Amino acid sequence: MTAAGINYMIKRRLKIAGYEPKDYSAHGLRSGYLTQAARDGIPLAETMQQSQHRSVQQASEYYNDAEAELSRAARLLG
Repeated sequence: MTAAGINYMIKRRLKIAGYEPKDYSAHGLRSGYLTQAARDGIPLAETMQQSQHRSVQQASEYYNDAEAELSRAARLLG
């Protein structure tokens, strides 16, 4: 299964469900999964097993973004 094939299936199902396919992608699901896992405190190595990211550097960018959102300094802005 290729990334393009997965993206096609997702967009096709979204269209059937009445959503606008151009607003979603397989990458969005994958990155959203990593971001939410980081927010939930799930270890990066554990999530990488599921997301199949090979690069710790790439996967950790989602964790860094989530940590910044959850920081005490960020809460001051809310």
